[in-house]
Amino acid sequence: MTPPAIILVRPQMGENIGAAARAMANFGLSDLRIVAPRDGWPNPAAEAMAAGGLAIVEGARAYDSATAAVADLNRVWAATARRRDMLKPEVTPERAAADLRALPESEAGGVLFGPERAGLDNDEAALADAILRAPTASGGASINLAQCVLLVAYEWFKAEAGAPGPVMPEGRTRPATRDELEGFFEHLTGELDRCGFLRNRQRRPIVVRNIRNLFLRAGLFEREVRTLRGVVSCLAGDEKPPRKG
Repeated sequence: MTPPAIILVRPQMGENIGAAARAMANFGLSDLRIVAPRDGWPNPAAEAMAAGGLAIVEGARAYDSATAAVADLNRVWAATARRRDMLKPEVTPERAAADLRALPESEAGGVLFGPERAGLDNDEAALADAILRAPTASGGASINLAQCVLLVAYEWFKAEAGAPGPVMPEGRTRPATRDELEGFFEHLTGELDRCGFLRNRQRRPIVVRNIRNLFLRAGLFEREVRTLRGVVSCLAGDEKPPRKG
């Protein structure tokens, strides 16, 4: 089993990055990914707060975008306290941990965490298969970034292996990576722009996110993504249909 990646998107304080790394070390996680940190990277404040997680801070990978940070993952959860106008399942940290434990060995998962002040934006949350929300007391939904990482890491550590995920014939296909899905989304939205389906510029971001969520819920495999790209190309006139007879 591959432990999940912890992805901090646009974190503002190096101290919170270091504290998150310490929480990861407490519960057996090591893959820390940092997207566009406000104060740059590396950050001495993160090292000072890391304690036993210093090696995790030193090994953290930096990315320019959340899309790039999840490109090699098969399943992604977005930790957010804000309600989203998206058709995505919402799970508790405990359920997310069980789902992560149930992933086949060939699949990799990760959890997105937003910046301290405002959290993930809608486009970043749209990258996820599900929304991760911790039950809290009324009026106390906002959780410190490092504490939120601690909560998820703790639940993952104590969760027992769940039921196995769907099994496909060996060598036939595999779950699509985020990079492959992004390639399909870009292909599809490009053609939808070209044919005029997305001509309403004001509503375009909402429609694109809804389309993305539709396909993410399907849990597509690599072969299915290739088939869908072929369908889009054919409908766009880029490929000739087969001869009849």
